[in-house]
Amino acid sequence: MTAQLYCFGESGNAYKAALTMTLAGYDWAPRYVDFFGGETRTPDYRALNVMGEVPLLVEGDSLLSQSGAIQLHVARATGKLGGAAGDEDEVLRWILWDNHKLSSQAGMTRFLMNFLPEDKRPAEVIAFMQGRLKAAYATLDAHLEGRDWIVGRDVTIADCACCGYLYYPEPFGFDRKDWPNIDRWLANIAALPGWKHPYDMMPGSPADRAKA
Repeated sequence: MTAQLYCFGESGNAYKAALTMTLAGYDWAPRYVDFFGGETRTPDYRALNVMGEVPLLVEGDSLLSQSGAIQLHVARATGKLGGAAGDEDEVLRWILWDNHKLSSQAGMTRFLMNFLPEDKRPAEVIAFMQGRLKAAYATLDAHLEGRDWIVGRDVTIADCACCGYLYYPEPFGFDRKDWPNIDRWLANIAALPGWKHPYDMMPGSPADRAKA
């Protein structure tokens, strides 16, 4: 059965799930969600996911939301990307760190800087968020010193989580050249068979909306 991932290209959280499924060889297909058109706020969507978010994984009668939960489900179902024996707790630690310290703040900052009307972008909030993000980038860059991957000797769902927002071209205070270990690590992920940029892996992009 082909699983459906409710997603859209601008969502780094959806990208984490999509990238995980792709690298693990999971049978999936994207189902475009018109986030900017308000689809996640509709009663029909809330009936599927009361949290009103993407990603949402639908497999028959089974519904699963939250990127980290989807990643863990895929790793357990395929036996891939979960890390070596004994690494499970460390993999989960970095997924939780990413969800709290990196992706949640990168996603918000990117949204405020690029997807709000220019006159509604809160400069003080953006500056505060960029300061917090700089600390997160420093944590990740320091951890990756001398490492190819976040945990162990191979790619895991921790890598798929932490890279979720870092390939996007829109400005949000992240420049790969400022963080050489992160830059090298992102290149490692992009060299994996099946890797695609989020705008190529999932439907929907700012360019598509500009044409509408």
